Amino acid sequence: MHDYVIVGAGSAGCVLAARLSEDPDVKVCLIEAGPADRADNIHVPIAFGKLFRTELDWDYSTHEEPRLDRRRVYLPRGRVLGGTSSINTMIYIRGNRIDFDGWGQPGWSYADLLPYFKRSEDNERGASDFHATGGPLRVSDGRANNPMSSAFVEAAEQAGHARNDDFNGAAQDGFGFFQLTQRDGRRDSAATAFLHPVLDRPNLTVETNLQVHRVLIENGRAVGVTGRRLEETVEVRAAREVILAAGAYNSPQLLQLSGVGPAQLLGALNIPVVLDQPAVGQNLQDHALIPLVYLHSQPVSLIAAGTPEHLEQFVTQGRGPLTANGPESGGFVRTDPSLPAPDVEYLAAPVMFADSGLAPPIAHALSYGPSMLTPRSRGSVLLASDDPTAKPRIVHNYFAEPADLDDAVIATRLGMELAEQKAVALYNESQYEPPASSSDSDLRDYIRRYAHSIFHPAGTCAMGAVVDAELRVLGVEALRVVDASVMPTLVRGNPNAPVIAIAERAADLIRGAARPAGQVAAAVAA
Repeated sequence: MHDYVIVGAGSAGCVLAARLSEDPDVKVCLIEAGPADRADNIHVPIAFGKLFRTELDWDYSTHEEPRLDRRRVYLPRGRVLGGTSSINTMIYIRGNRIDFDGWGQPGWSYADLLPYFKRSEDNERGASDFHATGGPLRVSDGRANNPMSSAFVEAAEQAGHARNDDFNGAAQDGFGFFQLTQRDGRRDSAATAFLHPVLDRPNLTVETNLQVHRVLIENGRAVGVTGRRLEETVEVRAAREVILAAGAYNSPQLLQLSGVGPAQLLGALNIPVVLDQPAVGQNLQDHALIPLVYLHSQPVSLIAAGTPEHLEQFVTQGRGPLTANGPESGGFVRTDPSLPAPDVEYLAAPVMFADSGLAPPIAHALSYGPSMLTPRSRGSVLLASDDPTAKPRIVHNYFAEPADLDDAVIATRLGMELAEQKAVALYNESQYEPPASSSDSDLRDYIRRYAHSIFHPAGTCAMGAVVDAELRVLGVEALRVVDASVMPTLVRGNPNAPVIAIAERAADLIRGAARPAGQVAAAVAA
């Protein structure tokens, strides 16, 4: 019997396991469906694309997307210790202040969360009003230094955009280089940062290769989970709480498999209804990216990274092309100057990135594009079967709201203008699969044909709808959700850092150490 059972050893689960097990009198069990994070390609940053569609990836896809020419869109999710933080591009972005303030949830404003961002952080630039040192998670400047990444930032300045050396500082707008969750040029996932250093704690049990099938709910209270490891059924009981940290796709799936979800759907699948909760799995949001790929003959892209000298540089210095995270530079802009914050993030990678990263690069290229940060469109994650091993039915409904497509047209045109700048002339000999023209009509066609996920799902167990402000599932005792699914709206930027901060605060809420809502904000203001 454990006090806490945590389902999912991703960014949130690793933080929760590390923080809750700090109390030696508390027994914690962390359960991961995938294996330990021993694969070399996890820890060599440039190799993240080689992890796609392997045993370390849930390898999800959307159902046919109605407004993307009925294409199915690839959705990678980490199925390994560290979760998606073990297969992502390592970009450290917190989002914008107004994202958290806009949630309208007590205790979750930007001022409330800033101390939790800083508690995790070990920033190589040192401490400041916005950053901290000494936390478990190393935040570093990139060490690849590809000339295309610098040229992209220079091109943005030539196009009239501001330079920004810290997207997590006082302002988000502008272009510059991303900071990364890397330590000495290697990936610093939630597993390597939070979990590995505490694996020897006697009160912490980590179960790998165990896929949870449902939460055990007795008399309205979560008392444990049941799942399978190979052919063996495994049951793990929780004396205090069950915590779902399985992500924006798997947490709502597990709730529905456990009888918490839309009664009509559960009844159709012969799943006993514990709680009729239609909001479970709704409110799905994601950042759609419109790829722009420019081909050239300069031998500087990442397809030239695997040489012996670059390997030696990586092993001995922790520098060079093998430390590349993909999008090394980028920027944040507003499609309308009247907007209160950026609604577009550009992600620029010095490599040919096609077919959602599934196509191997065949030429030197500079790839970038707008990631649409504030979608109005909403999708859903719903069961397709009562079999727990069946993949859920995911529909993102990209561009269901016409204004989302209007904004994407503006952002795509702005992106194409960046390619016309002198700074990137060397890297723009031709465009790979270009739009027919820059007209609104042709850009809409191009977006519908080529837009894809940039892998930032959120919102499916949202605060105020499925969970309360302390992340407790409404209507079920001793059950919480702690991951990106609890965000009412998706943040403006890559969500890994916000999920870690959410888990840091959740750990305090669970152990009763969080300050009452408003006290943190008042303390910061003082």
